[in-house]
Amino acid sequence: MKCIRVNAFICIMIASIHDFKNPFFIGIAGSGMSAIAQYLKGIGKNVSGSDRFFREGENNETKEKLEAEGINCFLQNGEGITDATDLVVVSTAVEDTVAEVQKAKELNIPIIKRSELLAVIAASKKTIAVGGTSGKSTTSAMLFDILEYAGLLPSIISGAGLVSIIKQGRIGNAKVGKGEWLVIEADKSDGSIVQYKPEIGLLLNIDKDHKEIEALLDIFKTFKENSKRFVVNQSHPLTRKRDTRPTASTRMDFLYHLR
Repeated sequence: MKCIRVNAFICIMIASIHDFKNPFFIGIAGSGMSAIAQYLKGIGKNVSGSDRFFREGENNETKEKLEAEGINCFLQNGEGITDATDLVVVSTAVEDTVAEVQKAKELNIPIIKRSELLAVIAASKKTIAVGGTSGKSTTSAMLFDILEYAGLLPSIISGAGLVSIIKQGRIGNAKVGKGEWLVIEADKSDGSIVQYKPEIGLLLNIDKDHKEIEALLDIFKTFKENSKRFVVNQSHPLTRKRDTRPTASTRMDFLYHLR
């Protein structure tokens, strides 16, 4: 369960994707936010959102594509948040001083971070979480295409657009399938990767990026422990140290076969 503190006195539990119907995304044009917004719309939520890049009378390709999928887009002035809004989603880039965050608090609407919402979504499916310093978008796309080709009707929430989905006239970073598998990128830049408890955790590589190596090793250790099955890139020296020997859960290398 996620305890989201709305103000000093109210704490609301967001336990599953069934706990809300009308989410509003502040910063919906971002790649991570737009992907989750599209996914939620695809499973029947009434999704809306705003972005500081949306301006009156100006064309915005992302806005147009979101609206084409039935997602209502607003200027970032607070008008999109109403009494019907039952969840507000923010990214780490959204400051507490933003007018819409303040309005959500005034209306006692629960506020959740993008990464926390993705963890809630991941818990609702058999999820493959792709982690590592680099290559996550490419690997996620490959896994999605393989699962689709195998007829498993997967879903994906990615940080980059897939050509196969872009060709359908969409942004390309999300798709809802009828199957039980979901492929996601597990972001380590803000440490949110430790929130996911996937069916399969996949670790590609570990290199100094947003954090120091020692901090990354600790983060990926937790990622490993939270994964029911853990797959590592044996060709990378630091990922190999994450140990592939069976422990409480099954550890395997890239030869793992989906059953």
